Amino acid sequence: MRPRVPFLVVVSLVAVLMAGCSASPAAPREASPTSTSACAAASSLPSGETTRLSLTVAGEDRLFDVHVPAGHDGTTPSPLILGFAGYRAPVGELEREVGLNDSGAVVVYPQPASSAVGTGWQGAPYSSGADDVAFTTAVLDDVESRLCIDTARVFAAGMSNGGGFVSLLSCALPERIAAFAVVSGAVYPATNPPCPDARPVPVIEFHGTADDVIPYDGGTRHDAGVVPVTLWLSQLVARNGCTPEPRSETVSTGVEKQSWTGCRDHVALVHYRIDGGGHVWPGAPGSGEHVDATTLIETFFTAHPLP
Repeated sequence: MRPRVPFLVVVSLVAVLMAGCSASPAAPREASPTSTSACAAASSLPSGETTRLSLTVAGEDRLFDVHVPAGHDGTTPSPLILGFAGYRAPVGELEREVGLNDSGAVVVYPQPASSAVGTGWQGAPYSSGADDVAFTTAVLDDVESRLCIDTARVFAAGMSNGGGFVSLLSCALPERIAAFAVVSGAVYPATNPPCPDARPVPVIEFHGTADDVIPYDGGTRHDAGVVPVTLWLSQLVARNGCTPEPRSETVSTGVEKQSWTGCRDHVALVHYRIDGGGHVWPGAPGSGEHVDATTLIETFFTAHPLP
């Protein structure tokens, strides 16, 4: 990935300077002033490095990696991104391939529990049965106790099965995670539960029309149904109270951006439909796609902190 301006850090610092100012009703959601106050304790993890940590959830030892950006001083609140890899993805692959560590945010890579057929996240037919929502909550509690985190700027991004789990988190933890990114998401019914009483959530999504692993139009994988992308998006449109029809524009060769307007609470819903695209993270090495998902995700996250 090419070097990028650390969008998330720039916006977080602006929020610190602007704390206490009122926002225009038409402006993107602003973080609450209390979430950006300086931290008193120094960081307990080394900056510029990735550290492997563990904790116990429901009697099971679980692992997660934490990348602290270089220059993190332990007193200025930092955004945090949760990065969820796909089914059977080698440990560290997501960190190596997609470039989230260049965002300037603290990036946390939880590891799924092992099952008889591999590693997968809660809600997928091949998952271990572990409560990964509880694991995610425990990880956030742990990292926020160790580092200076802006709790209004905690985000989640996932690829494939990890993207499906991010869909579940958007329903399960909307009060804890500000915005969500799903890439080639394996959205099964169990990762797409009804959540009519949940708050509106900002979501950005990428999917290729020629994805032969998780079909764009849905299908069956591992003896379970895959929710069609258009159906999943329509459910988010209803949840967020957006205008039913999106605004469409071609942003690159074969890439159509669909944006829904009029959503409640100034949230946003954006979908990148990649004509002929496969089961990849667009912009990652070897993806062959004409759009950089990581940069777009970072920009989207900066605009959508918790209210």
